[in-house]
Order: sequence, then structure tokens, then C-alpha cells
Amino acid sequence: MNLHEYQGKEILSSFGVEIQRGIVAQTPQEAVEAAKKLTEQTGTGWHVIKAQVHAGGRGKGGGVKLAKNLQEVESISNDIIGMNLVTPQTSKEGKKVHQVLVAEDVYYPGDSEPEEYYMGVLLNRATGKNMVMYSTEGGMDIETVAEETPHLIFTEEIDPATGLQGFQARKIAFNLGLKGQAFKQMTKFVTALYKAYMESDSSMFEINPVLKTSDDKIIAVDAKVTLDENALFRHKDYAAMRDIREENPTEVEAKEVGLNYVDLDGNVGCMVNGAGLAMATMDLIKQAGGSPANFLDVGGTADAARVEAAFRLILKDPEVKAILINIFGGIVRCDRVAQGVVDAYKAMGDAVKVPIIVRLQGTNADIAKELIDNSGLPVQSAIEFKEAADKVQAVLA
Repeated sequence: MNLHEYQGKEILSSFGVEIQRGIVAQTPQEAVEAAKKLTEQTGTGWHVIKAQVHAGGRGKGGGVKLAKNLQEVESISNDIIGMNLVTPQTSKEGKKVHQVLVAEDVYYPGDSEPEEYYMGVLLNRATGKNMVMYSTEGGMDIETVAEETPHLIFTEEIDPATGLQGFQARKIAFNLGLKGQAFKQMTKFVTALYKAYMESDSSMFEINPVLKTSDDKIIAVDAKVTLDENALFRHKDYAAMRDIREENPTEVEAKEVGLNYVDLDGNVGCMVNGAGLAMATMDLIKQAGGSPANFLDVGGTADAARVEAAFRLILKDPEVKAILINIFGGIVRCDRVAQGVVDAYKAMGDAVKVPIIVRLQGTNADIAKELIDNSGLPVQSAIEFKEAADKVQAVLA
């Protein structure tokens, strides 16, 4: 589950990570009041107005701007709230901005120049260990840094049996070229950041930039946080942070009816039971010359109501040119699924305007094929994988 910047910073702060302070606002008037409060709390006269959407690169799309007075706070907030923000990580339509974060200005003058770093905590799936990835090139796209100057990216793997050790935090601060008070602050920052990552059951923390201020404080200026949805039962307060306005509407609807659905950009809709079979089915579609339009696991209870709900989700995508239903009848009988397909098709009537290929294998597969073939509906049945692939290829030709 993705979080907004201000929500991620709330979690970081609760674990002792120093953050750029801010107040979220839904309207330009609220933004002005937030700026006044921040001035009272921090003494800052300038404020940074940040669009709150689930996407990076907000500054490139005009979603992050500096306001030097209250009038600019109001006018900039008015421009950003309600806009469709287009960034390198959004679609061409962009994402609508519903709120902004009014944050303190932390780039103030002092004894030294502010410096920006990149830092992320995530799982290295190749080794099965968490790692801290960091770079002196903060404020930039880490993908660009990795491509153009890979020697400027460092990683520190964490042994799960011992956790982050003090020498590792100090090594990170050393590799970033820090010394004195900034060195001490960075080791403290890294330790608190890793604790936040572990105890919040996150799958990723990305801070870009981590800022060394002109007076050697180390703070998180941004926060991109992804929580592990499977662990939300342990964090009811985090679960309440979900903003479904930022999520794919079809995927939200699928969750509400208990279906595992991920929207893709292909032309063949998939309805499958079991994640492994779903992945194999998507490979099958690619080999047949198509492209999967979705990942959809209906689970082990593929009755008529569930199949109909799955049909309606798939058909919301106007790019779908065919639907492949691939069910292995183990727990659920194939004839029950076949009857569900027939009943759902009849219930939806003219709503189904694309060819449907149904492959049923397993318990009562022969009975299921008879049900499909004798239904009088324009639904094609298949038994073997290759047979289903050939039929998908034929309807796309």
C-alpha cells in the first residue's frame, strides 16, 4: 500500500527520524493557516508547497513550488489543488491533486552549504536480505544515477539475524563524506530509518533527498513509503491511511468483491484460479501473439456471481479484444465453473461483446466442456493449453 509523503513522514517521525515539518491542507485557505502555524512553530518565512499524489517526479510536473509569502502560499496552492499533475511516473492524463503539504523551508543559509543525498531501504530479493541503498547524488532520479554514474551508488546489506549494526551506520555516513556533527547525525538518522522500516512492516522506504542542512542537521525532506498489505492487520492505524482516490478504480472494486486483480495494458482479459496458473496463462497469451490486459485470480469459489463480477471488471477495459478463462478444477469442480460462465454470460446479455475462450481442466472437465458446447452461447471451449492458445491467436487475427 502506497502512502502520501506527509503520511510517510508521520511514520518516520514516530520512530525518531528527523523530518522536514509540514501540515497538509485541502484548500488554499487551509494552506495559508498551515503556513502561519509553521511560522509560529519554526520561524520559517518561506514555505514549500507540495502536491500530495502517489507518484514521484512531482517537481518536474509543477507540483512542488516555493512560496516566499502568504500571498504566494495561497496562489500556488490554488494552482496545484485540483490540477491533473503529470510526472514521469503517471499516465499522460496525470493524477488529480486533492491536497498539498505546506512544509518549512530547510534550505536556509548558515556556516556550510546544504547537501542532498539519496537513501532507500528495501529487500534485496537476490540475497534474501534487507539493504540500505544510498548515494551522494540526492535530489536526482536514482535510475539516472544508476545508469550514468553507477559508482556513486552504495549498498549495505543487513543480516536479518543481527539487524543493522553500529559500524554499518557509521560506514554509510563515511561513504557520504560526512564528518563531525553531521557524521553523528547521519548515523543516528540511518539507525532510526531502518528501525522505522522494520517495525512498520514496510516493503520500501525511499528518502530523496536526505538533506544535510547548513548547520549540519540530517533530515528527510521527502518520503516515499510502501507498506506490506499482508501485514496491515498488525497496523490498523496505517491501514486507515489508504487513499483509494490514488488507486486504480477497477482494482479497488475488485478488492471490495474479494478478487485479486491487477490492471495491465494488454488486449486479452484473463480469468484464472491460482496465482501460478495466472502467470502461466499470461505467458500463454504472449506466445499466442496477444498481451494480457490484467492479472485476475478468482480463487477457489468460482461460482456464477464471482464469475460475473470478474467479467464486469475485465470488460471495463475498452482495450480488451478477447477473454481467456483458464481454470484448473481441483478444489472447485469444472462443471460448476462452466455453469457459472454460462449463467454469468446470460445475466450480462449484450454487455459481452468480445470472444470468450474457456479452458477447463481437472475434476469433471468433460462434463464442463459439454455444458459450454451445448449452451448455445458464442463461447469456445478448450481442454489443452495449446488448443486454448490457438483459439486466442485465431480471434486476434
